[in-house]
Amino acid sequence: MAEENVKVAVRVRPFNAREKARSAQLIISMVGNQTIIKDPANMSAEPKNFAFDYSYWSHDGYTEKDGYFAPNDNRYADQKKVFNELGKGVLDNAWKGYNCSLFAYGQTGSGKSYSIVGFGNNKGIVPLACEELFKSIEEKRKVADKDAEFQVTLSMLEIYNEQIRDLLTSKTAVKGGLKVRQHASKGFIVEALTIVPMNSYAQIESKINEGTRNRTVASTNMNATSSRAHTIVALTFVQKQKNEAGQNMTKTAVINLVDLAGSERAETSGATGDRLKEGSSINLSLSTLGNCINALANQSSGKKKIIVPYRDSVLTKLLQNALGGNSKTIMIAALSPADINYQETLSTLRFADRAKMIKTQAVVNENPTDKLIRELREENLRLMELLKAGGAGAATGAVASSQEVEEMKRQYQEQMEANQRELEMMKKSWTESKESQAESLAKLEAEKKRNEERKVTPHFWNLSEDPALTAVLIHFCREGAAKIGNKQASPAPEILMNGLGIQKEHATLTNKKGTVTLKPLTGAKITINGKPVTAEVELHHNDRVLFGPSHLYVFHHPQDEAKQIKAGKVIEKPTYDSAQEEIAKESGLVDNKANKSKEELLLNEDLIQVLPMVYEANAMSEELDKKVKFEICLVSPKTRGLKEGMSEVMVQLRNLENGNSWLLSRNNFINRKYLMQEMFQNYTEGDPDWNVPKEKDPFWEPVSTPVLIGTSLVYLQPLAYLIDMDESLAVIDWKGKEIGQLLVSLVPCDSKWEPLSDSSYVEDPKELLGKPYYFKFKIKGARGIPGNFEKSSCSYKFYLEDKPTLTQEVKGTMNPDYQHERQISFKTVTDQLITYLTNEAILVEVWGQQKEEGMRSGSTNSNTKELMMKEKTNATPTPPGAAVSKPTTSAQNNGGKSAAQLASEIQDRIKKAKEKGIKTVPIEDIESALAQITGAGSGANSKSTKGTSRACLLQ
Repeated sequence: MAEENVKVAVRVRPFNAREKARSAQLIISMVGNQTIIKDPANMSAEPKNFAFDYSYWSHDGYTEKDGYFAPNDNRYADQKKVFNELGKGVLDNAWKGYNCSLFAYGQTGSGKSYSIVGFGNNKGIVPLACEELFKSIEEKRKVADKDAEFQVTLSMLEIYNEQIRDLLTSKTAVKGGLKVRQHASKGFIVEALTIVPMNSYAQIESKINEGTRNRTVASTNMNATSSRAHTIVALTFVQKQKNEAGQNMTKTAVINLVDLAGSERAETSGATGDRLKEGSSINLSLSTLGNCINALANQSSGKKKIIVPYRDSVLTKLLQNALGGNSKTIMIAALSPADINYQETLSTLRFADRAKMIKTQAVVNENPTDKLIRELREENLRLMELLKAGGAGAATGAVASSQEVEEMKRQYQEQMEANQRELEMMKKSWTESKESQAESLAKLEAEKKRNEERKVTPHFWNLSEDPALTAVLIHFCREGAAKIGNKQASPAPEILMNGLGIQKEHATLTNKKGTVTLKPLTGAKITINGKPVTAEVELHHNDRVLFGPSHLYVFHHPQDEAKQIKAGKVIEKPTYDSAQEEIAKESGLVDNKANKSKEELLLNEDLIQVLPMVYEANAMSEELDKKVKFEICLVSPKTRGLKEGMSEVMVQLRNLENGNSWLLSRNNFINRKYLMQEMFQNYTEGDPDWNVPKEKDPFWEPVSTPVLIGTSLVYLQPLAYLIDMDESLAVIDWKGKEIGQLLVSLVPCDSKWEPLSDSSYVEDPKELLGKPYYFKFKIKGARGIPGNFEKSSCSYKFYLEDKPTLTQEVKGTMNPDYQHERQISFKTVTDQLITYLTNEAILVEVWGQQKEEGMRSGSTNSNTKELMMKEKTNATPTPPGAAVSKPTTSAQNNGGKSAAQLASEIQDRIKKAKEKGIKTVPIEDIESALAQITGAGSGANSKSTKGTSRACLLQ
């Protein structure tokens, strides 16, 4: 039993259509087994080099011949080359009786599925290996003993949110997923997983397609999310032959083919202090896999006493043999070549670099068949005795509770049943499984008929973020009328779509002599080519149709397509990305301007990713009646305290009853969205515990959560000239709107902290070099803070400080007096300090805590749907989920002044009156200012509506 390193291959794909449209820059190069990556932010810098067992260049250098991507030169790695170097080794090892594992890792859309599965004539490792396996079996049968048997079985499962789902069964998924238990000799196994006998590659292909279809349906119905789910296809290859001594021997090889979730999803929320970070179970598998690989790499490098945390996640339990046990293992890391994916690609390379250090110890799984059968029978007898003796307590002599005894009995019973199934499989001749064969053949025949019908009948095919799940679901638009709806409809609709936002009766589809029309029914949300539709619409070839928030399809019309081809029209096939970008453009979020900067391109990427999620979150809020709404926000770098940079996509969570709102970072929102999805799934499944406590509710945020009211920039240039400053500065919110004033002072001082005289002024800041420096920074207060805030305070950082300085918190007023004064001194003025004072500003953040009742008192009896409809009555309609807030200018249509500015003017007039000892201010002055906001009249011609006094009493 020799140790062997995990073999690691990396493969770079061509630019996709989206990257070409964005004129993406190539950042990957390969020389031999070396992979080199450049930082797009500094292309002249030293690149990072990595060495692997194989570095496959599949970016360019190929020609399409009869649908196959054939190499133009020796540099290009086509599917055959990858199979010959990786796949054949897997097959050879399987014939020898070794367990084999092949797993693909990388960012979503990086080409994992292409290498593992492929498409069309470009078959990947799995189909090529299966074809070769059955060819070899047929050849072996010709020369083998007549009693020899060669058996292949298939299982397919998905791991999502730490739950295992059987993809080869039509039964309703087991609540909580299938269970994992530890077998004495096999390690961790999945209980009650469907294992199907296979007689040909065609049957395997059909079954994998069936599993992929089940996976797609679950993803579309929001029971899973493909980019966060892992898929494991397991082929078990059993050989029964006589050895040289005439004994019946059994060799067993398990080939695990693992498609891991998108690696970019491994990141947790970047914002500190998030109340709800991503549900740990959703992301647990990938993070634990990384921990296991690090531990195994350290272990292989000679470090002792390293604990490998296999038990920390379902995925790592099932991959224990593949990673550090009895298996010959290959990892394929799929790389994106584009500059916009630099961070994810670099992360993938580092992950692969650690994985290549892992060592496994594979052994031949060969045993006398009779001995295996005998051992299984003996184990069953032992378990039976334990059951009769009363379970764990009887077995160990210890005293156990009745609950523990019952649990042990259950485990014994399950193990006995699993052993019995294995016994029956070993005793049964493969050729006797006629029923399974007949079922597989029937499904193959049905699939052929469907493929033939697709050539002549108009139909919808689905679009998915995961290319492997695209064009898996087909809905035919046959002659006549058909209803589209969910499973609650009676009678059942001809086209069934379950999940979020689909009504019992959602739409009517009519095909009249080849003309296909779609009519949304009352309240149904349908978007065609990015635009919402409410009336009957004729569909055309390649129309993109979104049913509800997440059922995205392309309409295919064979006859229309033939006409367009005949007319010489170039037909571009829609993609998930192009369809989502279209929706984003129609919402007004993404512009159509050419020659966008890299920053704008990255911003667009984030918008296109988050927009459908916002739509889904709002739909879930509506169905669960959570009375909140989510809106996309574009927050400028200055609002976030940065001098330069790009705008950031954030999401506003707003309470529809009281108007309170919170800004969530992009990652925080995405994390919450998956928790919302889990809650919604429990709701649809009738789980009474779906409505979790508020502190665990992703739709809820406590009023105690601090909110950034706005920011104000205090420019420090006066200090560079020893000039004091006393100003009322605008407080700007994240929209770019002025919402108040901040009263600040800068006071240069002497060593005793007394203000300097005017004569201390310097003409050149360099006169201060080498001298000590003292000044006071005062935040006196704020004026015009929005009325929905219960209390407020300020924070800021000065110069090289890491931690912010905080003012006191002031309650119960829109005009708080913070009375903050800070003495700041420097022993010696440096060039760096002068540059800072001359060119920089202190960003003061005004933070607040909202009132429980928010902007409105009392609550409403309206449900979420009604509250959202009320908001729309005075707004122009927007496309799916496009509750969009964009940065706005601070100038309002009030004579060029905002309400906050006018309120400040009133405060100034009152302040000046007080300073002069005047106890009254003419009401005309107050009304004159107010009229610019309310339009209620101005000057002496205005009349007071209350009383006859002509003055406002100052308290």
